Amino acid sequence: MTAPKNNGKNEATFEEALAELGKLVEQLEGGKLPLAESLDVYEKAIALSSRCTKLLEDAEQKIKLLSGGDECPFDLSDGEDS
Repeated sequence: MTAPKNNGKNEATFEEALAELGKLVEQLEGGKLPLAESLDVYEKAIALSSRCTKLLEDAEQKIKLLSGGDECPFDLSDGEDS
């Protein structure tokens, strides 16, 4: 497993975090990891998921600020009916 690259702040970019999260999910879904390692991978995946969510929320706030309104001008839903 490779560590995300540094972007000068010792934190992964959204793209790096998402790519690493995908790799971790594949490992977990493979079902071949010992329990202790699965827990470590799961913990890392949760942290990366939280990072991605924060970065997306920050981007949404910036879009709202730049567009001059409270509403984001883009549909940020995942396309599924809620």
